[in-house]
Amino acid sequence: MTIQLTYRRTSRLSMRIVRNGDVHVSAPIGMSKKEVEAFISQHLEWIAEARRKTVERQSQRAAFFNQLPLSTKAQKAEATEKVRALTEHMTERYARVMGVSPSTIRIKPMISRWGMCNVKERSICFSTYLLLLPDWCVEHVVVHELCHLLEPSHNARFHALMDKYYPKWREARKETRRLAIGEPPYGKAPCGTGQ
Repeated sequence: MTIQLTYRRTSRLSMRIVRNGDVHVSAPIGMSKKEVEAFISQHLEWIAEARRKTVERQSQRAAFFNQLPLSTKAQKAEATEKVRALTEHMTERYARVMGVSPSTIRIKPMISRWGMCNVKERSICFSTYLLLLPDWCVEHVVVHELCHLLEPSHNARFHALMDKYYPKWREARKETRRLAIGEPPYGKAPCGTGQ
């Protein structure tokens, strides 16, 4: 386990566990290393439990994505065609309703995101792993990426567009995260007061 300490313009100490199990600590500028070490020592039990749960979550996440075999060229080609067939009708229907037109649509085996929109090129890319989600969650991803052709950032206007074109997007996002074990199962990281 590595502990990474960063001094920031903040009023309190905080820590979090990152995906590889390392501990990232943020401390107010000027706080002594001794105070930071005491804070870490006081929370060793929390660190151990959070690290255990992080490893468990990563294992569950890997098991989720491993449900879709993509080790051979034939498997990749078959999955790509299935995703294309699954998303094509949804994309055409929502693009027409929204008045947008993506220049290209690609399919890639991405595990870090379900979809991607290159606003400048007006291209969309969907993850092959959409096949692991229920159709209504896939529909949410399609609408999400098409909305980026109208609004590049995740601001209030973007959320209003999502509300307009796919009102149950919040439920779909929650279900997608639940299925893919995308949210940490443990509570908030401990925080300490600053100087």
